[in-house]
Amino acid sequence: MSDLAALARHHGITTEYDDPHGGTRPVPEATLRLILNKIGVDPDAPISGDPAPTEMRVPEDGVCHFPNWLEDAPSWGIFCQLYELRSERNHGIGDFRDLAEMARIAARAGADFLGVNPLHALFWGDPGRRSPFFPSTRSFLNPAYVALDDLPGHDPADIDAAPLRDGDLVDYDAVLPAKLAALRHAYDRRPFDGDETEFDDFVARGGEALRRHALLEALSLKMTAEGHGAGFANWPAPLRDAESDAVAAFARDEADAVRFHLWLQWQAARQLNAAQRAAIDAGMRIGLYLDLAVGEAPDGSARWGDGAAQMTDLAVGAPPDMFAADGQYWGLSAFNPGALKARDFAPFRDMIAAQLAHAGALRIDHAMALWQLFLIPEGEPASAGAHLRYPFDELLRVLAAESRDKGAVVIGEDLGFVPDGFREAMQAANILSYSILYFEKDGHRFKRPEEYRARALACLSTHDLPVLERWWAGEDIALRRELGLVGEEDSDAHARERTRERRALLDALRATGALRGRLPRQKDMPRAVLVAAYRYLSKTPAALVGVRLADMVGPQAPTNMPGTMDEYPNWRPRARLDLSEIEAHPDFGAVTAMMRRTRPRRA
Repeated sequence: MSDLAALARHHGITTEYDDPHGGTRPVPEATLRLILNKIGVDPDAPISGDPAPTEMRVPEDGVCHFPNWLEDAPSWGIFCQLYELRSERNHGIGDFRDLAEMARIAARAGADFLGVNPLHALFWGDPGRRSPFFPSTRSFLNPAYVALDDLPGHDPADIDAAPLRDGDLVDYDAVLPAKLAALRHAYDRRPFDGDETEFDDFVARGGEALRRHALLEALSLKMTAEGHGAGFANWPAPLRDAESDAVAAFARDEADAVRFHLWLQWQAARQLNAAQRAAIDAGMRIGLYLDLAVGEAPDGSARWGDGAAQMTDLAVGAPPDMFAADGQYWGLSAFNPGALKARDFAPFRDMIAAQLAHAGALRIDHAMALWQLFLIPEGEPASAGAHLRYPFDELLRVLAAESRDKGAVVIGEDLGFVPDGFREAMQAANILSYSILYFEKDGHRFKRPEEYRARALACLSTHDLPVLERWWAGEDIALRRELGLVGEEDSDAHARERTRERRALLDALRATGALRGRLPRQKDMPRAVLVAAYRYLSKTPAALVGVRLADMVGPQAPTNMPGTMDEYPNWRPRARLDLSEIEAHPDFGAVTAMMRRTRPRRA
């Protein structure tokens, strides 16, 4: 082993990884040097200091909150995408008032939580950047979800809502500019209703981080109008530095524009808090369940406002594997572990606290990031990346402290490559695992309910997977073939496997009594299978079961097709039904009635 490789390993950087075609691939020396430099280690210096831990240790104070009532009786809830909600009063995109109403609907059905997509701030100036998992920052909210008709200064004449509500897809190019203009009119007309002191207190609590975010939002819109783009990477050089004289001059000259974006964050936080109160008041014991993306856009608010906390010049991705021979370049910016330690983990702590300020549960996307991340030099192929170890025990301490302080449940999305011992550490830390029915198999056999983990959230699918009816029909396989994501030979093999999976699922459902009686002979999935699949999950010891709203009432179109950008309308499909029609839908009634019987809400 070279001196550089030994130094890298000492500091928790892998120097090779498995090649999907056999053997291993070495990490380029340039990558090792870059990562070492970024974490504050001279790549030419001798080894010194304590080595990075090689085992996951859960400290005594690294255990998250887990409520006693959930120990005694497992529960359930509903998932949806907030933007997909349709109502006669919203403006072409689900909003926080819709969220409150959906929480009441779910609570009346017996659910203890309502889960939604990440609500992180995106980019007003670029509606095409619509993925909730590629945010400008994870510490602040997306004001596109603000309900206009809950603002004291809103006039319905400010926005023509009817055309925005039409169609089966969210038209972000139309909705975002129209809502932003209406929000500005409301702010100009009457920003406060005797509550300006509350706004001032909110701004004071948000501190410099909030001010920086609002400043970037205002500057981003100006730069977009001038053709430089919404993200700061292509701005004139002086404006790429948040500390520059040019940025300070803009903040002085456009103080009201900055204040408007502070006001938007205040309104978003107020309305999200109101939705959480509505959920709890309606009888939920958890309430809202928010989602935390694994990183942030490299040209967004988080890096512009606090680049020292970020791993600049490196992006998050995944190494080559059998599904992606060249690896995956996600393009997200991640925290710098050295900077986190130097600042007593304040950036991570503040980010977690920002989520739990509005929720009773938090799902952490790609939870393995608590232990390691695969980092790729910007501009290089994913095969040039390496895993970097993170301070697992310290991150757990921070996460657990916030969880206990807020009384919030934590769920870790642990799909894909999971390091040895990680799930066991999650269990010890009271972080619920993520059990997807489609993947819970032993060979060709679906695992029996009793084989599921107790410290887990069980569900049929996620936003990256089809609803059960489309899975049954193999439409996801056909769509991947159509989009050129999978070749003809592999697609044919996948289709044959899906036929076997359908039979195996029916065998599993019948063996446990989740499905009884004969099914009608028909091409489409019999509706009884949907209820049976959720009854099957309800029989597991999993602490929580998540019921996907789209499984019951649509939209059936895929939420997101991994591996695509504009080839598929990701993050755009809208619900077929108005919120007022959901409770009367027969599938909603059948599934939720069964869940109430099998997992009743107990005092």
